[in-house]
Amino acid sequence: MALKDITLGQYFPGHSLLHRFDPRGKIIFTVIYIVAIFLCNSLLSYGVALAVLLIGIAISRVQPKAFLKGMKPVIFLVIFTALLNLFYTADGTVLWSYGILTITVEGIWRAGFMVARILMLIACTLLLTYTTSPITLTDGLERLLRPLKKVGFPVHELSMIMSIALRFIPTLIQETDKIISAQKARGADFDTGGLVQKAKALVPILIPLFISSFRRAEELAVAMECRCYHGDEGRTSLRQLTMHGRDWGLVLFSLVLCGGIIALRVLGL
Repeated sequence: MALKDITLGQYFPGHSLLHRFDPRGKIIFTVIYIVAIFLCNSLLSYGVALAVLLIGIAISRVQPKAFLKGMKPVIFLVIFTALLNLFYTADGTVLWSYGILTITVEGIWRAGFMVARILMLIACTLLLTYTTSPITLTDGLERLLRPLKKVGFPVHELSMIMSIALRFIPTLIQETDKIISAQKARGADFDTGGLVQKAKALVPILIPLFISSFRRAEELAVAMECRCYHGDEGRTSLRQLTMHGRDWGLVLFSLVLCGGIIALRVLGL
């Protein structure tokens, strides 16, 4: 997998309806949607959740291949989880058995549901980051968590850490790609050999990457000090966030969706 395929933390500028939603509304919708996914337990409930997700992707006008690229890093996790549920679900009608490995009808259903759950969870999270800039996203998170400041929770510091982390993910990926290209130009081989040899081959990549990361962190700290940064003390925002009717409608829709999934679960549909 090429590093350029990793789209975590990437933002796709646009003017779609999903781009114009307030970040707080999108964050609340994402959280409630994730809860609804974990409450799904039937084809109908998963179908409803998938339909909502596909409509959201269509409204965002982000290319579907961007979502496929974003899911590449978790393919191994998805396959591993599916195999665990497939071979180690002993309850139900047995289709095949060999030693401790057993394939049942219920195991197939459970593996399929687990794969769908993971992929929809990741796609929903990507939809949030693809349509919301890192600065706007952290501003929305800070506004949502602002009541926790009364109990001493470092809301602004947490939001700042998140903003910096999202901002530097693409930078670190580009830096890693450059280091790998430079090492290959010097004759380094990262594709052949056993697991131990491949692990040793990563040392010439990790050391320059750590040095570059610490250098960037120091430069960022100096830049913030030179601009008299003192946390959220007296800090104002260039863009004032305002929840409009469409944003409250999105929150209401997420609650209705979650309520519908709960109803389907209770009714056994």
